[in-house]
Amino acid sequence: MSANLADRKCRPCEGGVEPLTAEQSIQLMAALHPDWTLSADGLEISRQFTFPAYSRSLGFANAVAWIAISEGHHPVLTVAYGSCAVSYTTHAINGLSDNDFICAAKIDRLSVAAT
Repeated sequence: MSANLADRKCRPCEGGVEPLTAEQSIQLMAALHPDWTLSADGLEISRQFTFPAYSRSLGFANAVAWIAISEGHHPVLTVAYGSCAVSYTTHAINGLSDNDFICAAKIDRLSVAAT
């Protein structure tokens, strides 16, 4: 199912739609790498990636930024020496949307290619 998500394209979300329910989010979480976590309030998904050097963390963050620009859906990135944390939520609806999971699946695909 992750491959199906990664093959999809984000749709613009300017509000006016309901965020995913907890049940829908849990179902979509099953399609992602198990290191993704769903926040306790169900409003955000996040994953921490680790790297052996700062240059690799930056390279990964830039690749994630390219996905974000291509999809028009932008995460919060926290870059440190040996890590990059990625968090998604859809601010326009104050919760999660399919776009968050589509981008997470694309990042899963990217992280496999980077190793």
